Amino acid sequence: MERRSNKADKFKYLQPVDRAAIALMLVLIVLIGLLIWNGDRTAPRVRNFSWQNQQVGAEDTSFTLNFNRPMDHASVEANLQIDPLLPGKFSWAGRRMAYTLTAPVFYGTNYKVQLQGAKDKSKTESGKENEKLIDPFYGQFSTRDRAFVYIGVEPQEKGRLILYNVTQQKKTVLTPADMAVNDFKIYPEGRKILFSAADWLSQKPGVFEQQLYTVTTGINPLSPGKPETKPEAAGKINLVLDSKNFQNMKFDLSPDGQAIIVQRVNRNKPGEFGLWVIKPGAPPQPLENQPGGDFLITADSGAVAVAQGQGIAILPMTPKAKPLDFLAQYAKVFSFSKDGASAAMLKFNTNYTRSLFLVTNQGVQKELFKTTGSILDAQFDPRSDTLYCLITRLQKGEQDQDQEQPLLATVDLKKAKMTPILALPNQRDIQMSLSQDGLALLFDQLVTEKKLPKTGALTTNDGQAIVNSLLWLLPITPPTEGSKTQQQQPQQLPLPGFRPSWLP
Repeated sequence: MERRSNKADKFKYLQPVDRAAIALMLVLIVLIGLLIWNGDRTAPRVRNFSWQNQQVGAEDTSFTLNFNRPMDHASVEANLQIDPLLPGKFSWAGRRMAYTLTAPVFYGTNYKVQLQGAKDKSKTESGKENEKLIDPFYGQFSTRDRAFVYIGVEPQEKGRLILYNVTQQKKTVLTPADMAVNDFKIYPEGRKILFSAADWLSQKPGVFEQQLYTVTTGINPLSPGKPETKPEAAGKINLVLDSKNFQNMKFDLSPDGQAIIVQRVNRNKPGEFGLWVIKPGAPPQPLENQPGGDFLITADSGAVAVAQGQGIAILPMTPKAKPLDFLAQYAKVFSFSKDGASAAMLKFNTNYTRSLFLVTNQGVQKELFKTTGSILDAQFDPRSDTLYCLITRLQKGEQDQDQEQPLLATVDLKKAKMTPILALPNQRDIQMSLSQDGLALLFDQLVTEKKLPKTGALTTNDGQAIVNSLLWLLPITPPTEGSKTQQQQPQQLPLPGFRPSWLP
């Protein structure tokens, strides 16, 4: 009894602040109990949208919405609205919803994302649905501007690399007048361009003084999941590879921008030639493999496909490595599908015809069509099972001599059916480029002369002097379910130039 009395006395003489603290704790305990008893009354909402205010490109294939509580999946999927429409598929992991696109985004477009009327998964104590509606969510993102790069032919732009922003209708000359650009490859996101060039005095047939450079484009997209970088002004040039001891020939840039493959010839030992690899922070290294012909870096940026003898060797980008695979009977790889699962390859047949094959990583080798003419290029449409091809057909010309008529054609990969869609100017050296969203195709129309090119003249791959060149744009209407692609007419662009290429 005495001990109880002491405890009562101690409680009696507690300070007011102590009594207030104890009372507050009791109130909180009661409130927590009521909250647990009645459930969480807060409304569901979107905590994070991964593409909010970002600038996305064709390589961005999915976005996520994170919610503050478990959601009713069906109600979210039924009420999510994207304007303009972007077809895709839903997947869930707890409170996180992912939306994976089934077709690329449209470039040069502002998108709005809206979610209203969705419900969470909360239930009352009796087990009935509580039907709490989500706080309305409004998000937005944009895509990169539609833009391309080409080599100019007009006197003030002759041999210079030029960027044209279609969305803004703005032209930017990237390289100086004393450089003659021969070829170029565009880095991911379009921040800079890798190009080969020589000064005009050495720009003549049979002379290879070209060096490799990079030039900035002034483009600085705010891409999802990547840190924001400081923008650089357009036209900043950096030397990548000189030509002091080696002649630099053909080159390619890996899709991830982390490797360059260059074909080089030793100036002191002309019989010594082969592929070299250049990676960031490391000096150029020879691969020291069997010499080959045409080559292309694979879609996963991990290997290079090289024409060797009677086939295509797939080589790792490490010196003296053994081939990963060898695809017999093929002469060239035109392109890889975006996922790297398929490739378009050229085969020369014994009856002097040529075939285009679809070769997959599952071992499928499917002949798509055969022609007596030439197959110049083939590029995968990112929106459908279609290849866009540049081909030629033999026609009788003057004095009954065979001439090759260039054609633009599509190939249905499922049906292996080739359909010509556009006759092109009578020339062999045509370059085409399919946009990253599959909605536009560029090609050039060269005007050449048969005279021997002079020093300082622009030349084709065949060594003919270029007098002029026009650029054409062919709009593409993507097929809808149950319908075919609608035929469009090409539009001549007021931009004299050649070798156009869309920015990624």
